[in-house]
Amino acid sequence: MSFFDRILGRAAGGGSLHSVAGGAPLSFGASGRPLAQAMAPDGGFVISTPDELEAALRGDAGLTGEVVTPDTALRVGAVFGCIRLIAGKVATLPIDVKRKVDERTRVDASDHAVAQLLQRKPNRWQRPAQFKRMMQAHVLLRGDGFALKSRSRGEVRELIPIHPDRVSVRQLDSLELEYRVTRKNGTQITVGQDDMFHLFGLTLNGYTGVTPLTYARETIGQSRARDRQVAATFKHGARPSGAVSMPDGKKLTDPAFDRLQRSLDDFRAGGDKDGGVLLLEEGLKWETISLSPTDMAWIDGQKLSRSEICMFFGVPPSMIGDNSGSDSNWGTGLEQKSNGFSAYTMDDHLVMWEEEIGAMIPDPKVYARFNRSAMVRTDIKTRYAAHAVGLQWGFTSPNEVRALEDMNPREDGDIFYPPPNTAGDAKTGSDDGDEGEPPKKDQNDDA
Repeated sequence: MSFFDRILGRAAGGGSLHSVAGGAPLSFGASGRPLAQAMAPDGGFVISTPDELEAALRGDAGLTGEVVTPDTALRVGAVFGCIRLIAGKVATLPIDVKRKVDERTRVDASDHAVAQLLQRKPNRWQRPAQFKRMMQAHVLLRGDGFALKSRSRGEVRELIPIHPDRVSVRQLDSLELEYRVTRKNGTQITVGQDDMFHLFGLTLNGYTGVTPLTYARETIGQSRARDRQVAATFKHGARPSGAVSMPDGKKLTDPAFDRLQRSLDDFRAGGDKDGGVLLLEEGLKWETISLSPTDMAWIDGQKLSRSEICMFFGVPPSMIGDNSGSDSNWGTGLEQKSNGFSAYTMDDHLVMWEEEIGAMIPDPKVYARFNRSAMVRTDIKTRYAAHAVGLQWGFTSPNEVRALEDMNPREDGDIFYPPPNTAGDAKTGSDDGDEGEPPKKDQNDDA
């Protein structure tokens, strides 16, 4: 019987597998330690067996010896930067709710209950941006985002977020999904598919998401191991910036050695003494130690780790502050990189939200869309150039442009200007209207 068996008072071999977020049982790697996706540093799952207790305490060290969990992964700068960028963009983009009048006409449906939920107050304590940012972070860190639908008179009035580590998902024989939610007091409730707001992106079984941390565990572990090595180096001063040498045949006296020792301690102390002058005596010389090939390889490895982490999240490295030039494939300018990020990364997450929101709306004529044009909201030049094109070609009116800029309408501002005519008359296709008729014969031609 192991130590953990004695703590829980259970017989060895009597434990059962625990189902975590995603419905997967607590699984173990080749080292016998649990995989990273099962970890919950904030106590998200209930421990009921000795194996689960041991898994929660030890974690999965991986090949690098570093335990990678959602909490420890966020301490890696590249991971935090990617999560902050994607979740922040989802949080700040407005959601428009529209109603189809016919095949060509759409009208605003901001009075709809779902619009009030997403644009003003998703629940009693959160604002829309806070709710969307948290749910998107859950999807990126744990693969799934859950919120309980609170209904009144048949309409969803609140979305109550639930930590993914407290939810397990399983598919019934009827192919419907069932959610088992563990409350903070340890009791469990069962929630049906229609009562759960469930966000997930990439999936391997069709009903639970896959977090990038599961497959980026070794890369993140390498980054954490390098950070830990640097911290230990600075703490113990194991990496000297230079060395002191003295001429052959000379020897320091004891008083001179003590003074040199105190001077070196002050020189390495940092803080207010950083940048001071090192006094040398009796012919001593200071020799600077340059970076070794090992140090250069370490720097290159750190750059590679950042680039690989960005690859897992689909983020150009320069957008999280990495200016090493490793994202040249995204384009050469910030505008091209932003367009690529919006098209290949953000659109995937936005469609995920739009489809799940649409599942909450029983009326097929009502739908929700993120206003993607708001992505250029901070670029006034690009925004105004797009307005000018819309006005010039007649598919937007001045008042529609003013509404996009949060301005009041103007009188006679609902006019649509005709597009410029570059091919002559619209009916005949020529300037004089004689196209298609044979030229009249001049009587003088017979003379």
